[in-house]
Amino acid sequence: MLDIKITRTTDPKPLPDPDKLVFGKTFTNHMFLMDYNAGQGWHDPRVVPYGPLPFHLSCMVFHYAQEIFEGMKAYRTSDGKVQLFRPYENARRMNSSCRRMCIPEIPEEDFVQAVKAVVSADRAWVPGKAGTSLYIRPFIIATDNSLGVHASHSYLFAIICCPVGAYYPEGLNPVKIYVEDEDVRAVKGGTGFTKCGGNYAASIRAGERAEGQGYSQVLWLDGVHRKYIEEVGSMNVMFKIGSTVVTPELTGSVLPGITRKSCLELLRDWGYTVEERLISAQELFEAAKAGQLEEAWGTGTAAVVSPIGLLAEGDVKVEVSGGKIGHLTHRLYDTLTGIQWGIEPDPYGWMEPVE
Repeated sequence: MLDIKITRTTDPKPLPDPDKLVFGKTFTNHMFLMDYNAGQGWHDPRVVPYGPLPFHLSCMVFHYAQEIFEGMKAYRTSDGKVQLFRPYENARRMNSSCRRMCIPEIPEEDFVQAVKAVVSADRAWVPGKAGTSLYIRPFIIATDNSLGVHASHSYLFAIICCPVGAYYPEGLNPVKIYVEDEDVRAVKGGTGFTKCGGNYAASIRAGERAEGQGYSQVLWLDGVHRKYIEEVGSMNVMFKIGSTVVTPELTGSVLPGITRKSCLELLRDWGYTVEERLISAQELFEAAKAGQLEEAWGTGTAAVVSPIGLLAEGDVKVEVSGGKIGHLTHRLYDTLTGIQWGIEPDPYGWMEPVE
């Protein structure tokens, strides 16, 4: 167990208006920090006032992008309790990213304890309005001051938090998706299964291009054959084809999403046939033409479930579920958010209380 030193701010910020929360713009009063040095290991865990940190311009993270991060949320229930959604899954995935990026791992219990410590310090910042939550960003960066291309010998583990508003303030509106056939997000053997900034930097150009054409996200294809679907934007993706739910298998270039995993567990418990396999864009469009593509949705921490109402590739466009959210998509959203906010029972033991 970590011996976390807590230093509270002497200049607390006022709580933001819950009706005007913007994702990633307003940060809480405190942050968690812990250092790593070769030969010493992880040390000096602390919660301190949120603020800037000094880094040399030669800091390795700026030059070689040796860094990873996670995304998770804390939710306030109607009776005022605060809880996390499957935090140990985030801890395991962060350590998987650590192994790929040559970063020292953090014990799962220490990771969860650190998250709870900083959330507890800013408990009042977990909004209670329907649909709102506290977004939590744990991350690790390389801190050696060196321009040599090698693994760093020192690191910083940090956690910052920001209250966020309802992802769908106007309701669950389906988005329009464009199949990206020029840029690729990741390849097998690369870092696609990790949460590292380079993956997201590589996705920006295609996203900007799609947005310029009136689409919300891109549907990524694999980097070798340029035919098999991998993710949608920065989310995992699922399709209901007839009575079967199909999602891209985890081949090493697809992020093992925690919301993805939760959806699959729910679907199987509900009796649906679920296939994790390669699925081509051609198969999707053929299924749509045959009237078998009944629903499509993305899954991720921010949106939970994001319905897809239109798929496009070149000049070909197909409407999904009549351009409206499908029944199964809505059921997944209602069930997951119900568990997260304590509205629905939690038979899986997914929620972790923050004392």
